[in-house]
Amino acid sequence: MDALHLIRQAEKDMQGLFTSYEEIAFDNQAKVLKAFQDHRVREGHFQFSSGYGYGDLGRDELESIYAQVFGAEDAMVRSQIVSGTHAISACLLALLRPGEELLSLAGSPYDTLLNVIGARSAHRGSLIERGIKYREIALLPSGEIDMEAIRSGITDKTKMVLIQRSRGYSLRPALGVEKIRQAAEIVRQVNPKTIIFVDNCYGEFTDRLEPTQLGADLMAGSLIKNPGGGLVPSGGYILGRSDLVEEVAFHITAPGLGKELGASLINNRLLYQGLFMAPHTVLQALKTACLLAWICEQFGCAALPRWNEPRSDIVQAIQMSDAAAVIHFCQIVQRSSPVDSDVKLEYGDMPGYSDQIVMAAGTFVQGSSIELSCDAPLREPYTVYFQGALSYEHGRFVVQQIIEQLLEKNKKSRG
Repeated sequence: MDALHLIRQAEKDMQGLFTSYEEIAFDNQAKVLKAFQDHRVREGHFQFSSGYGYGDLGRDELESIYAQVFGAEDAMVRSQIVSGTHAISACLLALLRPGEELLSLAGSPYDTLLNVIGARSAHRGSLIERGIKYREIALLPSGEIDMEAIRSGITDKTKMVLIQRSRGYSLRPALGVEKIRQAAEIVRQVNPKTIIFVDNCYGEFTDRLEPTQLGADLMAGSLIKNPGGGLVPSGGYILGRSDLVEEVAFHITAPGLGKELGASLINNRLLYQGLFMAPHTVLQALKTACLLAWICEQFGCAALPRWNEPRSDIVQAIQMSDAAAVIHFCQIVQRSSPVDSDVKLEYGDMPGYSDQIVMAAGTFVQGSSIELSCDAPLREPYTVYFQGALSYEHGRFVVQQIIEQLLEKNKKSRG
């Protein structure tokens, strides 16, 4: 049996699932299109600005479009936000004061955020170093949020709760918007003043609704993930309640200046067109992840989520036997990339991570996770985290290469 035969068999099994993803993408595309039309987008909005960026109409209109698409009062969408971690960090540092408490509702957050919090070590400027208290509510053995623990864990000192939607570098499932809604409802019942903040990285447009439409006060993410559509070269977004967005903007620029400053140093067309393409691009990533999971399960590899399980982010985790197997898998992805396909991968140090990381990212935008990429920390259980694909055709090609390697491995083991 050859690789393409297996892929075609997978696609027959997944036809109904692919159709459901396509319907979600259609609804999200219609939502984005309506926002563009409501705001009467013109070519003039695509021009960049310089200096202070006062009166940047393209920037301001784009932020209004983001607010409408995500069901928020206000938004800040800037190329000067260097990553998703930067966007999330800005929210935490802007809104929390000494003596107040941050409570993570989904266990330990992503590796780089542990440094921002200061939970791993006493970094200068971290939340804990500034006198902000931090607690976590462990997930249930199933990986789901412990709703009862949330009810008993929130106090009058809990200024903010953090909900990480994606799995990060862990094996727990991504959180669906319904689970986030349920958690937000409990928080609101126990302490209505608590800010509900969602790390939405990798989750945008995987469902018809977003956390800010279901009870979240504030949300942040990266533009080189889902909402950038593979076109945006850099940036991040923060959106939610207008008073909270304003306070975060004061932190990013300066008190009293906020969103009024910040020139569009890149062509705004990329940010507009990237958002317009995002529902379609996320669809390509979801279909690719589903195909990879189906194939890996056929070869006895543990895939999380399984191919037919619900998805609330674009990340596909595949458990491997050891560190060498991780490198080998990532090398196949790198070799199948349009950029740097000849690069030899190895584990290395990366800012913000305590473990060494290997990353297959032969991408047009450095580190872009909505383009097809694969990365892993050097730690047990050895797991690769695969995400993205600008086109399903490219994802299909990469999966074909993975199958051929697996078939060759099986042939050698039998021989």
